[in-house]
Amino acid sequence: MLRSSITALVLIFAMPAWSQLEGVIDVHVHNAPDSRDRSLDAFEVARMAQRTGMRAVVMKNHYTQTASLAYLVSQIVPDVQFFGGIALNSTLGGINPAAVEHMALTTGGLGKVVWLPTFDSEHGHLTNRPNPLHVPVMRDGEPLPEVLRVFELVAQHDLALATGHSSPDETLALIPLAQAAGVERIIVTHPESPLVSMSISDQRKAAALGAWLEYPIGIAMPPAAMTVEEFAERIRAVGPEHVILSTDLGQVMRPTPADGFAGYLDQLRDNGFSQAELDVMTKRNPARFLGLE
Repeated sequence: MLRSSITALVLIFAMPAWSQLEGVIDVHVHNAPDSRDRSLDAFEVARMAQRTGMRAVVMKNHYTQTASLAYLVSQIVPDVQFFGGIALNSTLGGINPAAVEHMALTTGGLGKVVWLPTFDSEHGHLTNRPNPLHVPVMRDGEPLPEVLRVFELVAQHDLALATGHSSPDETLALIPLAQAAGVERIIVTHPESPLVSMSISDQRKAAALGAWLEYPIGIAMPPAAMTVEEFAERIRAVGPEHVILSTDLGQVMRPTPADGFAGYLDQLRDNGFSQAELDVMTKRNPARFLGLE
């Protein structure tokens, strides 16, 4: 009863802001079922996306593939496009070409994104916290053979590649190698996050190579230290034409993805971004990343 009352109040106060989500794509949403606590399950995310008129949502899980979940959700809420993917962490065998191929072949063909290791990245192991299950992508400056095989599969199945929590140096080395294997759509996963810590200079290099930079609004919400003004300044430094805005929301005690996205777009507008620029970052670029246009 309490939860339904709170939900009703959120709907009353959020609906005007929700109108600006018409046609928006969120390429980074976390939801239950998950092995981590999440504020919404997949069907709640889907129905909220439907109510707000969003075009598409990518459901992300660090430890299992989400193509199957995207298929099930799409059967219940058919008027929004739902996609999944796979993050190559230790629970899925690390850099596991077989897991990538089976994800791509999952019923519905809704597995669209392959993330290089996230919480099990070697970069995180070396810079954030020791992780005995860490998954390397390079050795002595060279990509592991299985990484190159994954790139071939991404290209073969017309998938999109995300760099995960790779280091800035790894990211800049791997982007051209992925492109050489035929990968056409690459995004640098939240370069401003402390889990990646990519400088603006390196972000510009990645953009010059043809990658998009993912700027999830979750990194500029409490308890994060970055202000809206700083977030906006970094987007300007890279250029909105190279940026994809996402939420990376779904954690407990934080706004829902739809509420967070709608409210943050208002704040970015207050910081000088035009509607045309916001449309590039929330509609055109993510649609191109997912191969929708």
